[in-house]
This record gives sequence, C-alpha cells and structure tokens, in this order.
Amino acid sequence: MEGVNRNVKTYVVNPFDPWKSKLCTCPFKYSFNPYTGCSHGCLYCYSSSYIKSFFRPRNKLNALSLFKRDLLKLPAGSVIEISSSTDPYQLLEERNQVTRRSLEVLLKMGRKKFKVLIVTKSNLVKRDIDLLREIKVAVTVTITTMNQELAKKLEPFAPPPYKRIEALKELKENSIPTAVRLDPVIPFLTDSVENLEEVVKEASAAGVSQIISSTYKVKKDNFERMVKAFPELEKRWRKTYFVEGVKIKNYHYLNKQLRRKIILTVKKLTERYNVKFSSCREGFQDLQTALTCDGSGLIK
Repeated sequence: MEGVNRNVKTYVVNPFDPWKSKLCTCPFKYSFNPYTGCSHGCLYCYSSSYIKSFFRPRNKLNALSLFKRDLLKLPAGSVIEISSSTDPYQLLEERNQVTRRSLEVLLKMGRKKFKVLIVTKSNLVKRDIDLLREIKVAVTVTITTMNQELAKKLEPFAPPPYKRIEALKELKENSIPTAVRLDPVIPFLTDSVENLEEVVKEASAAGVSQIISSTYKVKKDNFERMVKAFPELEKRWRKTYFVEGVKIKNYHYLNKQLRRKIILTVKKLTERYNVKFSSCREGFQDLQTALTCDGSGLIK
C-alpha cells in the first residue's frame, strides 16, 4: 500500500475495525458492505447483534455513488474487503447486482489501483468471474461443515456447501486465488476431527491456498438462536462459555486452552493437506503459516 489514511472521511467504505479487538491481527484494510443486513439467516451470526433488523436485508441509499466518491479519497494499493458484515452475494444480489456494479466501478478506476478481498458463503460469486479475472482480488468462501443437513440448519438460506466447493473449483480454474473460512468452529457440533477434516480435504481438492479458522463466540442473540435449534447442547454450551469461558469485548469466548486445542487441530489438518493456515481473532499468531490472517496476502 502506497499510504494509509485512517482518518479520511468516508461514507460507505470504512476502515475495518472488528470491535477494536486486541486479538485481531488483520493488516489495515477498508470494508465496503453493498447491503445492510443479510438473508442467509446463519444462527451463529455476529452482525445481527449490532445491525438493526439484520435478517431483513435492504439496499443502501446511493450505495454506488457513495462508493465511487469514497474510492477517490483512498490511497492507491488499499485493500478493500467486500464485505465484513453482510454477504455481498446474498439473494438480493441476484436481482440488484450492487456487488457486481461495485466491481465494475473498481475496474473503471484502474484494475491495479486497489486490492479486493471478497468474503462470501455463496456460489453466486462465480457469476462475476469475468470481472474478478481483471482486478487484483482474492476470494474467501465460508464453509463450516460439509454435512448438508447440518449446514441447512446452521445456515438455512445459504447455498449448500457442495455448491460453494464447486464455485471454488471454478475460481481456481480461472486463476483467481481462493481461501476457505472454516469458521466458526462450534464446540460439540462442528469441532470433531471428522467434520474439520472433511472441510479441509474438500477445500484442498478445490485448490484453495489458505484455510482461515476461528471458534464460535457467543453473543446474546446468536446464543438464543443456537440453543433454540440445538436444545440438547444448551447445558454444555452454558457451562463451556459462561462458567469455563472468558468474556472479551462483550463476546463470550471459549477458554484459551480449549480454543488453542481446536485451532491447533485445524492447523495440523492443513499441514496434512498442504494448505497454508491462519486463525481469526484468536490470539495464536504463532500457529499462522499464511502471509496474512485474512487471505489478503493471496492477492497477486
């Protein structure tokens, strides 16, 4: 990056700051969310705790014109994450194409001016391969489990995992660097070695260059959704998070020992399948083998 201006006044493109967490190891970047709210309905979602009516997604007023205006203020070489709070390829995107049009804006401003980091759990991203091939980009796709039934329960309106894997393969075939976010890993539900290995194995076969992993963090609203869907796990989760866990920045974390055990398990699996590794907001930089924790280091 040629320069960093953390204090520039912007409207829809803002410095990425995940709750001012001391555990965040992301390099400085900006974030643009094409929509407000998300339609995937993920039970474990964190964004629903601070975005009103989150599961009723809507367009942002003048999003594209404000996006253009903001880009003119940013230093060349800036990393722009699309997006940190809402999925840029949710159902609204099929009709409204705000994400696609924002990529077109980036192209018109100069294909090498900015770096773009896409974060999604939708196979719709492959629709934009024609544009993604022309800009400096990396695509990260979230997959928590390859179990179709469990995925449907956790992420009811997101595309099934196998479709995300297919999209990753197609991106790889078009020389677009990719990573998988195996996150969150949920204790007693998706933390088995078998579940984790299946995701890592499929991701590796799809040609991804990096696995990014983190553990589930509890907020009041996401916990209510989780225990409603999995009442048989409520007592175990309450003990693990509220009795044995630790509170950091209004989030209930697993205790450090258990978090490290889970993250280390994923790391060892990535070594077995020859994929670079990082963790997200866990505080275990010593386990990182990738250039950056968020996948932005994959951008060519």
